[in-house]
Amino acid sequence: MVNPLIVALDLGTAEEAVRMARRVEPHVGAFKVGLGLLHGAGPGIVTALVDLGKPVFADAKLHDIPSQVGAAARRLGRLGVRWVTAHVSGGEAMLRAAVEGLADTSHGYAGLLGVTVLTSLNEADLSAAGITSTPGKLVSRMSRLADEGGCEGVVCSPQELTVVGSVAPDLIRVTPGVRPAGIAAGDQRRVMTPAEAIARGADWLVIGRPITEADDPVAAAAGLVEDLGIPG
Repeated sequence: MVNPLIVALDLGTAEEAVRMARRVEPHVGAFKVGLGLLHGAGPGIVTALVDLGKPVFADAKLHDIPSQVGAAARRLGRLGVRWVTAHVSGGEAMLRAAVEGLADTSHGYAGLLGVTVLTSLNEADLSAAGITSTPGKLVSRMSRLADEGGCEGVVCSPQELTVVGSVAPDLIRVTPGVRPAGIAAGDQRRVMTPAEAIARGADWLVIGRPITEADDPVAAAAGLVEDLGIPG
């Protein structure tokens, strides 16, 4: 069984992120770099993590006109990333530009993940923004669009995993908003435990603070692996 844990290295500096990655590397399947480090430390953090030998997920959340997104994807593809994210709400042409940009420079290694509805949002938040769909219905439409746009997968909350599986079964499903039992949800709204998310069809689990802010991050990561029954 492939280790499905992607540790979100949302730390203050590149040095802290690399140190954390080295510590937990035996117990995770991949590393994620978010906007804070991508806009702070810059692309060098991606290269440093790629050198550790695990897949790296650049959570860039690209969202612009197709030409700009394509250019950004080309640059990210050169760094050796395994996945890059783009907001599905940017439309099919934008998604295809990102897919093509990644393919140009990664020689087919990197894939695009379409961000559907952020796990920090609920139905009331969507309504306040003028969106009348429920999160589930919106994720359903966005998953179809991601599939049509050439994405390798989507990012969705655990609560929409079965929806994605029903409308776009070929897409891999990457889910943040995963919290072990007894851990505070923080700014996440639509959450589940790791075991519940796997049972609903998640391929990859993005887990950050429950590991990186634990008193013993190595033990926290190892415990998650053990709870999921993943061979050590």
